[in-house]
Amino acid sequence: MMKISRRNMMQMMGAAAFAGPLASATRAFAAREKELNILCWEGYNSAQVLDPFRSSESATVKAESLTNDPTMINRLRAGETKIWDLINVNNPWARKVMGPAGLIKPLPRAEFEPYFDAMLPNFKAPYRWAMSDDGGDLLGMAQRFGPYSFVVNTDKISKSTAEEQGWDLFNDASLAGKYGIQESDDWNVFNIFLIAGIDPFKEHTQEQFKVFAETAEKVFKGAKMVGDMASLNQALVSGEIDLYMTGGTYSVSPARADGYTNLRAITPLRGPMDGKGGISWIEITSTVNNPELSPLAVEFLKYVQDPKVAHTVAFAEGTFNPVTQMGNPKCFELFTKDEMEAIQWDTVEEDMARSAQYDIVPDYDKALELMTAAKRLRG
Repeated sequence: MMKISRRNMMQMMGAAAFAGPLASATRAFAAREKELNILCWEGYNSAQVLDPFRSSESATVKAESLTNDPTMINRLRAGETKIWDLINVNNPWARKVMGPAGLIKPLPRAEFEPYFDAMLPNFKAPYRWAMSDDGGDLLGMAQRFGPYSFVVNTDKISKSTAEEQGWDLFNDASLAGKYGIQESDDWNVFNIFLIAGIDPFKEHTQEQFKVFAETAEKVFKGAKMVGDMASLNQALVSGEIDLYMTGGTYSVSPARADGYTNLRAITPLRGPMDGKGGISWIEITSTVNNPELSPLAVEFLKYVQDPKVAHTVAFAEGTFNPVTQMGNPKCFELFTKDEMEAIQWDTVEEDMARSAQYDIVPDYDKALELMTAAKRLRG
């Protein structure tokens, strides 16, 4: 019979104490093997994208769609890193905010960098926005992208006129009451700065903020309507308005896909951002720094690189967009002529070249406060 000494008892108690958390962690990990939660822009939450993955993995996949990057990131900051496995936001947030704040986990470079080889030329590894600031970590994968400035009805304002006049169209008194504004706080802030002839992505002086506030008041006062992209596209079709901001291929593509190709996203020829007049966005999808991260997170990121799935992502319900995977001929050939027309593929490359890439406004809170005050004056 084994003699139980105080030392033996302490060893057994220590082993039991260690086994408890380990068993608990193992159970938690096992419970999440067939579960995946995604916080994203619309498209990734569609059944077209998710159902094949659910079936192949026999998994429960939940996706919540929002249309505001800061809101999604603030939810992670508030403790929702324990809920989400993937987050899908615009390009600067992984590199400049989520990575440094420890809200996301790096991806294994050897596993994921080869996918960049099949992307369009501007997205080859090491792609800046997918990397940490020091270039050491791969923080996410790039997929959908596009130029995003404003939209016109070319039956009323020609493409060449819109590109030449650019943001000054919204300073034209003759167009007051003939344009709309798509509600999107961060993009509306960008656009007001651009209409004022100011680079949105640099620190601003008091004088520049004075001009910004005056411009915001004038632009919101002159708008025929403020609403969502569906109502604005419909207003363009009906002739109620001639143009709207904020908009681009992302917002106008559903109308173009329905045959209204006279509606067109415009990228100005020039502007105050080192000579560039448009702004482009690129989505980066990252794994969340979840203490119980689902192993399906990296599998889903691989899944959406597949040419057929990437094409589905491009034309998932809601909006239609180019995808980086169009650099792969097997993906590119899946796009029909009408789909290419919907996303304005004929000018995507030049539009992106004339656009500064979405970035963070350093004094955004002050600009948002001034713009919100201007909106209230509409009544």
